Amino acid sequence: MAIITGFLGSGKTTVLNHVVKQPGMQATAVIINEFGEIGIDHMLVETSTELMVEINNGCVCCTVRGDLADKLGSLAMWLDAGRIPPVERVIVETTGLADPAPIMHTLMTDPQLLERYRLDRLVTVVDAVNGATSLARFPEAAKQVAVADLLITSKTDLIDSHSDRTAYAGLRARIRAINPRAEIRETTHGAVDPDSLFAPPAGDTGSAFAELSAWRQATDASGAGGECGSHAHDGAHGHERHLQEAGIASFVIELQEPVDSERFNDFLQRLAGDFGKQMLRMKGILRTEGSPDRPAVVQGVQHVFFPVTWLDRWPEGMRHSKFVFITQDLAREVIEARFREHFS
Repeated sequence: MAIITGFLGSGKTTVLNHVVKQPGMQATAVIINEFGEIGIDHMLVETSTELMVEINNGCVCCTVRGDLADKLGSLAMWLDAGRIPPVERVIVETTGLADPAPIMHTLMTDPQLLERYRLDRLVTVVDAVNGATSLARFPEAAKQVAVADLLITSKTDLIDSHSDRTAYAGLRARIRAINPRAEIRETTHGAVDPDSLFAPPAGDTGSAFAELSAWRQATDASGAGGECGSHAHDGAHGHERHLQEAGIASFVIELQEPVDSERFNDFLQRLAGDFGKQMLRMKGILRTEGSPDRPAVVQGVQHVFFPVTWLDRWPEGMRHSKFVFITQDLAREVIEARFREHFS
């Protein structure tokens, strides 16, 4: 499953239109969330089948959460009953005003959905012409950028006529500062490779470590790396002003010794209870005392965490826990202090 988000007018529907027309994408279900009572996106999305599920009664960040679970549950029942052709992929397009976290919460906390669906990528579309204004005025736009696995800058064919290259370079620098981990891809007319929206199969050890390594290395490069308890890096960085404006921080915390899994789970629950709203996203690899030879993959969004998944082996040269945090209005030192208190 892929979630496509982005601020109002960013070009999400254009991207979706392109993706569903590509070869091999026929077995795709599309769920569209719209803000307001009258849906129009279903008129704009052209698909090869009639498999279209609309959600019209609210914003994703509030009342629509239950409806999304119902729609995904209905989709599974329709598939089981043979009422619709087989589906291999699901794409959820959010309203432009949405905080993506509630959708992720739905997918992470419903046991029935966890059995049928896996979240592959959260994709955020950023308007190459108007994106800087949205980021400056609306915190939702910055949050959408911060939690993305893939950033797509749309309407790049309009830069020369409606903006300029210097402004666009500034926009790219800003979204890179807010999210140093995600790949940035440019697009005109929504032309995106559909494969980029979906991850390798679950349990692919090499891919899992490659993704975590990319997160960690990008965060280190942003000047926020280092072990738990280390001092903040000195020196000015060109992106710091943008991060401060959005209130978003990204940092790595490491634990050298294996920990008891139940103790760590209790620790995460307390952390989420105290700071859940401010913890936009967390991803990490955990070494436990009970299974030190098998790394556990830990992922969380705000107040909730995915069930832990286990990989078969550690990569060469790595045998300790590493976690990447993306926070908003929550200082690195606060999280570090909690880790020191419980695991030093």
